[in-house]
Amino acid sequence: MGFLDIKKATKSYGSLQVLHETDISVEEGEFLVLVGPSGCGKSTLLNMIAGLEDITSGEIAIRGRSMNGVKPADRNIAMVFQSYALYPNMTVAGNISFGMEMHGIPKPERQKRIDQVADLLQISHLLDRKPGQLSGGQRQRVAMGRALVREPDVFLFDEPLSNLDAKLRVDMRTEIKKLHQKLGTTIVYVTHDQIEALTLSTRIAVMYGGYVQQLGTPKEIYDNPANMFVAGFMGSPSMNLFPAKVVSLDGRPAAEIALADGKSAAVPFAGETLASSVGRDIVLGIRPEAITDKDGADRNSNAVHMVEAPVEVTEPAGSDTFVVSQIGGKDVTGRFRADVNVRAGDVFPFAFNMEKAVAFDPQTENRIA
Repeated sequence: MGFLDIKKATKSYGSLQVLHETDISVEEGEFLVLVGPSGCGKSTLLNMIAGLEDITSGEIAIRGRSMNGVKPADRNIAMVFQSYALYPNMTVAGNISFGMEMHGIPKPERQKRIDQVADLLQISHLLDRKPGQLSGGQRQRVAMGRALVREPDVFLFDEPLSNLDAKLRVDMRTEIKKLHQKLGTTIVYVTHDQIEALTLSTRIAVMYGGYVQQLGTPKEIYDNPANMFVAGFMGSPSMNLFPAKVVSLDGRPAAEIALADGKSAAVPFAGETLASSVGRDIVLGIRPEAITDKDGADRNSNAVHMVEAPVEVTEPAGSDTFVVSQIGGKDVTGRFRADVNVRAGDVFPFAFNMEKAVAFDPQTENRIA
């Protein structure tokens, strides 16, 4: 039993089921991120944990106590919203202390907690200001401060950074990560941004169509996606997915891939997992960083193989250059070193690190190796 247990939880609106049976157990101190595209059910699940949405069936429990039918105010949770939800007529100090006042916490204790949280979030100099006098990042810190002083069992974050500009979003990500490491609090965090999910979480639940597609650590999700949706959604640029066929090459299983110039190449797999699948059509998945120039390839890998392919597009990106070729009728992106001399129209050797390759079934879209 975890600290927060979600057991076969579902949510329906009439005949429309928006969240199918969901099982997630969150340990105390974990940082769980619910990630997926709009409409996947992640915010619905968060609202069910908060008590803002009723559960159609199943159970949600915190510290072993069922939350079914328990009002939000009685759950000992704190929520940070996308819109900040600050009271415009109150000062920062008033916003932070409001929840404590409602719970009857004595004034000296309220002031002590305000001072502690303001110091932690570096907003002590803002306590007398109104929300209208603050920047977006400062407002988000105040919203976090209001949640922190409550000392809840679980913190719930609903896309808290989506209203911020790109640089501030990165800065606030770092601040939230520092806070979690310092306080060891239990957090459930909703986002559609897979970079946020990978950088913040201790575990990720990737959601799509009302189902949890995969639950695991960031490394498990990134390196070993359970299906093609997870592979294509997580990572930036996302995993390359293109058709291939399993063939035998010198007695070893290899992926036969079609190149844009009408030629084909056979690239050996790192292991023997697909040895019994010779002749089978697959979708090959390989991340951009595992397709690079020869000198940029992983020197510790014994499964780097060169494929000569025509270059369609080059995209300089500062520390890297992304190089696009057509393989199997799909755009395939490699991550090359910034100083590699490669241009559109070249036929260039791409280094495939097949230790990092995965294979999916084209019909079920589930991973097979």
